Amino acid sequence: MVNKSISQNIEIRTAMRGGPGNVQIRHHASEADFAAKVRLCAEMVIPPGSGIGPHDHVDEDEIYIVRYGSGILDDNGEEKLVSAGDTIITGRGAYHSITNNGHEDLVITAVIVRY
Repeated sequence: MVNKSISQNIEIRTAMRGGPGNVQIRHHASEADFAAKVRLCAEMVIPPGSGIGPHDHVDEDEIYIVRYGSGILDDNGEEKLVSAGDTIITGRGAYHSITNNGHEDLVITAVIVRY
């Protein structure tokens, strides 16, 4: 299966999970495209000053792969700086949030897999 970029759904979420600003989400695939329990497979573009508010992951894992830019991650109550090349895994009931504190877009590939 090939899901061409021209046919991928793009949405803009304002105040995503209570975070500041807007986040652009490009859905690379939908749940129906997988045999596994994949809830999300997307690219998220977070402009400077924008972010995704705190949210937990119960009965699922979320993987962020930071492709470009930098940000501040709240990793279950512990603040960490993240940048291109970093991988973040959140699950087992833990929570996270992320804010772009840089001067360029923060681009993340995100995948959520249910147990």
